[in-house]
Amino acid sequence: MSDIKDSFKEKKRYVYECSKDSFEGMRVPARAIVSPEMMKAVGKDRSLLQLINTSTLPGVCKYVLAMPDMHEGYGFPIGGVAATKLPHGVISPGGVGYDINCGVRMLRSDLIFEDAKSRLQEVAMQMMRAVPSGAGRGGRIVLKEKEMDRVLNTGSEWCIKNGIGNEDDLVHLEENGRLKNADASYVSQTAKRRGSDQLGTLGSGNHFLEVQRVDQIFDPDAAEKYHLFPDQVVVLIHCGSRGLGHQVCTDYVRTMLQKLPSYGFSLPDKQLACAPADSKEGEEYLKAMAASANYAWANRTAIAHHVRIEWELIFGAKNSLYTLYDVCHNIAKKETHIIDGKPTEVLVHRKGATRAFGPGLQEVPADYRSVGQPVLIPGSMGTASYILKGTKKAMDETFGTVCHGAGRAMSRSEAKRRVSGQELRNRLNAKGIVVECFSNKGLAEEAPEAYKDIEQVVDVVHNLALATKVARLKPIAVIKGG
Repeated sequence: MSDIKDSFKEKKRYVYECSKDSFEGMRVPARAIVSPEMMKAVGKDRSLLQLINTSTLPGVCKYVLAMPDMHEGYGFPIGGVAATKLPHGVISPGGVGYDINCGVRMLRSDLIFEDAKSRLQEVAMQMMRAVPSGAGRGGRIVLKEKEMDRVLNTGSEWCIKNGIGNEDDLVHLEENGRLKNADASYVSQTAKRRGSDQLGTLGSGNHFLEVQRVDQIFDPDAAEKYHLFPDQVVVLIHCGSRGLGHQVCTDYVRTMLQKLPSYGFSLPDKQLACAPADSKEGEEYLKAMAASANYAWANRTAIAHHVRIEWELIFGAKNSLYTLYDVCHNIAKKETHIIDGKPTEVLVHRKGATRAFGPGLQEVPADYRSVGQPVLIPGSMGTASYILKGTKKAMDETFGTVCHGAGRAMSRSEAKRRVSGQELRNRLNAKGIVVECFSNKGLAEEAPEAYKDIEQVVDVVHNLALATKVARLKPIAVIKGG
């Protein structure tokens, strides 16, 4: 691995580049956006090699990128970003990930911490009851085939039409909670069965519900636009497309692997299985991926709806929750970016990376357009999370993309070996953080020490002005699956 790491040279502060002539098959340079300290750590896993492998994809343009939360993933590194030129550039399911449209939604309240402090245990318990969590857990919404197809095709719009959520929420969801190229007919029956009872559920792993308080405001003007104020209580929801999205990825990786010889592609890693975006397999995957993304938006809409009900029962209907924003992490989207000085239509893969569009763009909600898109970056359990704003510099340099979280520093199995779940629960409680989790084992997997330092990760993108700090949040209640 040392040869790989040594091939990355510091181009400027926080940007390390491996030139495209460093390894056979590279079509574009590979860039790691990390601090010097982080660079030492990422050299210990396969993430830099995976980034170089990503640069060999047919149709890839400009350069491939890895964000400061980068770590080893499936095919692409998590934190990986690549744009392929349309119409013939490839789509790679490994560049999207298994949890399609894993993402984050933030709900803001008008309460301050003092208003909520005495009822946090009640809030956490009620949210735990209202939002089923854990691997394979189903929920109260069970979808028959026709309704499932409607969810897959219309996303959060289906929820609103069925009395789940508020129509006002839609304007503050990325893509308004629906990718319009979705087609449920390209999602397998197996995937639909897996998702039939999981709408409105959290899942396990790093998925969570957190109640947080605004700890610090860095940008008062942007904070005002985002309706944020000091000591405000907010709720963060982190989950995705559950078993349905996982099955869609599994199905299409298998299909594309079988078809690779007919495309004439030679790939350094079969996990990069891909197809031209305009091929039959590429088009079908993009429609199925969009349907999975719609399911994830509907899932977060249903969770937000049930959280809002419990919140209003505890604090009263006049103290409701409002959607600040919802952004997805694992996705591939058709966008126009400047390549070689020209506006170019590309397919941007964001694998464990989040959109960070700057001011003035139509894709940004009208009430945020003057400052840029809210960028939601959750930290590890028990540490800070951040709200940043997107910038023009991100549009110019990273396809409008930044990191999506703290990024793992150790595997789940290693975390369980090193951390006692009960000790962690006690530690969080001692810091005044209420914890609701079915199992101490599940808690240990997500211990703060299993992740990179969120402050260092956010400082990289902030200091590069790819997204700039608006507010820091501190957790006051954590709800997780076991």
